[in-house]
Amino acid sequence: MGLQGRDHSISISMAKAKEHKTKIAAVGDIHVRETDRGKWKEYFKLVSEKADVLLLCGDLTDTGRVSEAEVLAEELKNCTIPVIAVLGNHDYEREHPKGIRKALVSENFHLLDGDYVIIGDVGFAGVKGFGGGFDKAMLGMFGEQMVKSFVQEAVDESLKLDNALARLDSEHTNLKKIAVLHYAPIKTTVVGEPEQVFPFLGCSRLAEPLNRRGVLAAFHGHAHVGTLEGETAKGVKVFNVSKPLLQQEGYDPQVYILEV
Repeated sequence: MGLQGRDHSISISMAKAKEHKTKIAAVGDIHVRETDRGKWKEYFKLVSEKADVLLLCGDLTDTGRVSEAEVLAEELKNCTIPVIAVLGNHDYEREHPKGIRKALVSENFHLLDGDYVIIGDVGFAGVKGFGGGFDKAMLGMFGEQMVKSFVQEAVDESLKLDNALARLDSEHTNLKKIAVLHYAPIKTTVVGEPEQVFPFLGCSRLAEPLNRRGVLAAFHGHAHVGTLEGETAKGVKVFNVSKPLLQQEGYDPQVYILEV
């Protein structure tokens, strides 16, 4: 009877754990254009049926036009689950990030830039990130001021991510932590791109807060012909969910779903 009672309690505990699982759908580099009206309607409807939350990992627009963000906002009306996003380099092309934010942010759409949002028992922290290279080939803060400024941008993005994750830890307990990025935090998930462009696809500095804060998984885009999955030196799962890569990998629809 004792063994049966113990087994029963374990099965109940496992059932409760399953009840609290969250299905995270993630995609990056959707590059919405002004001519895309109606193109994304079925996509967002289908994703809403498959997941509890959608992550958009940068390059929401194709050329950084506010009008492109307005098209995306209209298309997202077909998405019935919360949407969490970060901007990408394409979204800065015309230096209108504030206009893009204004066009997109709503009760159901959260655009992160060094802050976080909580959905159920999962805390999502996000930044765009920046380049700088990986591991021993990471660019150091030495030489011309232009080089130092480039490196400083990556440092600042890493600090913003760390601060967001630290606030999650201090203000909330027992949350699973997910990081949303555009640039890659590890080299593994950009492999497939020409090595010459690795320094412009991400930076190892972004991996430091992932390891320090016990993040469960991180999602990014930007590397269109990279590698789907990797992990940091301390075992944090990292997923490159660039839409072109997901298409190349045979995902239909082009979205990656992780259950946590």
